[in-house]
Amino acid sequence: MNSLKQLAINDEGFIFNPATGESWTTNQTGLFIIKLLKEGFSEEEILNKMVEEFDIDRDTAFRDLTDFLEKLRSYKLI
Repeated sequence: MNSLKQLAINDEGFIFNPATGESWTTNQTGLFIIKLLKEGFSEEEILNKMVEEFDIDRDTAFRDLTDFLEKLRSYKLI
């Protein structure tokens, strides 16, 4: 997850990768996930925190987390 640690992220969801010059935007959920990943939380810990933070069921949180992680993989960030 070295690539994640290099990312510059603002509170509005703008993400900048200084190594490549690429940038993206994400929603509140994506921002929440990226911040936790950068802090070293495991996927299971993030899942639990999503259920708590967003007051959603575990299945919905799992789908959202899985989809977002796949997107990060496609950008080669994880």
